[in-house]
Amino acid sequence: MFSEGDMAVYPAHGVGLIEAIEKQTIGGVDQSFYVMKILDNDMTIMIPTANSANVGLRAIISGDEVVKVIDILKERDVKVTAQTWNRRYREYMEKIKTGSVFEVAVVLRDLFLLKEDKDLSYGERKMLDTAKNLLVKELSLAKQTDEDKIERQIEKLFV
Repeated sequence: MFSEGDMAVYPAHGVGLIEAIEKQTIGGVDQSFYVMKILDNDMTIMIPTANSANVGLRAIISGDEVVKVIDILKERDVKVTAQTWNRRYREYMEKIKTGSVFEVAVVLRDLFLLKEDKDLSYGERKMLDTAKNLLVKELSLAKQTDEDKIERQIEKLFV
C-alpha cells in the first residue's frame, strides 16, 4: 500500500513519513512493518503492513477532499449538544481516533463554535489545538503549501 518516502496519516497522531519497510520475526512468524516517523513530534512507530488498513493508516487527502474539509469548517447550521464537557470530550476524542480528516474537521468546527459561547475546559482547549494541528499538517501537504498559510485560512473561517 505504501512505499518508503510516502507520507501517510496515522489516526490521532497525524501525518508521518514512511521511513522504511522492515521484516521482523515475532513469535516465530515473519511480519512486515511500516516504520513511520510522525512529523509533529518525531515519534517513530511500527505498523504491521498486513494490519495497516485496520488501524486506519491512510494516504494524504486529495485536493477535492480539501474542498469538503473547508465546507465542513464553514458549516454554521450545527447544534453543539448541551452535554457535560467530559462527555463531549470523549465523543470528540472518538472522532479524532477514527483518523478521518472529515471527523477531525467536525471536532475543530464544533470546538471553535463552542468557544464563542463559553470558555472551553483545559482538555477541550488542548483538543482544539490537536484538531487544528492535525488538519493544518494534512491540508498543507494536500495543497502543497505552507502550514502558516493554511492555519491563517482556517482561523479566518471562524472570525
